[in-house]
Amino acid sequence: MSFPWAEHYAPKNPFMRWMDEKLPLPRLVYNAVGAGYPVPRNLNYFWNFGVLAGAALVIQILTGVILAMHYAANGLVAFDSVEHIMRDVNSGWLIRYAHMNGASFFFIVVYLHIFRGLYYGSYKAPREMVWLLGVVIFLLMMATAFMGYVLPWGQMSYWGAQVITGFFSAIPVVGEPVRQWLLGGFAPDNAALNRFFSLHYLLPFVIAAVIVLHIWSLHIPGSNNPTGVEVKGPQDTLPFHPYYTAKDGFGLGVFLICYSLLLFFAPNALGHPDNYIAANPLSTPAHIVPEWYFWPFYAILRAFTFDFLWVPAKLWGVVAMFSAIALLFFLPWIDRSPIRSARYRPMYRIAFWVLVADVLLLGFIGKSPAVEPYVRIGQFAAAYYFAHFLIIIPLIAWAEKPLPLPNSITESVLGEGSDDAALGHPAA
Repeated sequence: MSFPWAEHYAPKNPFMRWMDEKLPLPRLVYNAVGAGYPVPRNLNYFWNFGVLAGAALVIQILTGVILAMHYAANGLVAFDSVEHIMRDVNSGWLIRYAHMNGASFFFIVVYLHIFRGLYYGSYKAPREMVWLLGVVIFLLMMATAFMGYVLPWGQMSYWGAQVITGFFSAIPVVGEPVRQWLLGGFAPDNAALNRFFSLHYLLPFVIAAVIVLHIWSLHIPGSNNPTGVEVKGPQDTLPFHPYYTAKDGFGLGVFLICYSLLLFFAPNALGHPDNYIAANPLSTPAHIVPEWYFWPFYAILRAFTFDFLWVPAKLWGVVAMFSAIALLFFLPWIDRSPIRSARYRPMYRIAFWVLVADVLLLGFIGKSPAVEPYVRIGQFAAAYYFAHFLIIIPLIAWAEKPLPLPNSITESVLGEGSDDAALGHPAA
């Protein structure tokens, strides 16, 4: 039986044949996101978040380029230039709020994308490179978001830069010189603002380039799916277009509705009011807190409150914070279970939801003041985070008895013995 979506691109129009010979862009599109790309037939809406992350990046780049036309990266006028954008530039308030809230929505969909990968085992072979490139994208996003948060040059921007760059001073011997080299001085000022603005403008295009590699590496083994069972043949697949372009289109519509509701009705809900006060190096805010998407890692940083093994608590906190992300790089080799999907791993499924609760708890601790009982709770939550990856996952992989896997994706969708399953008829 013929399955057109599993066939190669074959242009019929003379012009398209000439184009395919000279510059095969139509073939690239057809094989990447068109009917020439076979996708497992059982993907659910959690597979929408990769496309939504791409849409969020496009929003950020477009709004960021427009904002850069009116922004002045100078400590004397940076805050005023943002106010100028908000008050004097035509629709400047809309562009600025779209960019500011677009960053939050970018992180929302990326966090959901990451946790989907954790639940369905998308980091396992043969997709290790897809996962590793995804973690690189996440790190680039964090760097870009931090430097972008500094640019409005409000109180929280300035003191956030002071605290974050102060991490480097915890490194023995070379820490303080490295910090001064990064800032271009002893404290955040014009030099730091210019550097952060330049890098904030550049890094989104670097992210876009790594996303191309991310997608390319995904197309080599093909997409994972909720069962974790590999594609056995064309009967297990559907064409990406029109089935999943329609599904992604619906998800994009829901995403844009939620984004618009926040943008037009609560644009400052995810921000900090202190950032509407101009930066003042002589007035420290009562409670310095980063943006919400950094809260879990900020809680891990603050979990160390005393020196240990002659190493300062501040250095332990910095090492722990970066290790919390570095662990994700090693996850494909930490989890030795041959079963991918948590659907068939009852013990891992419980551990996964405990991890989700733990990360949410860390987020709450990260936004809370560094006083008891928050400090003690944060210490236990941080300890569990590392125990999940270094102890619990390896133990589960060794001790867990998985549930029976379906023989194929088609069987899991249509049921064993179905006439459609036997004939390989596509299901929408």
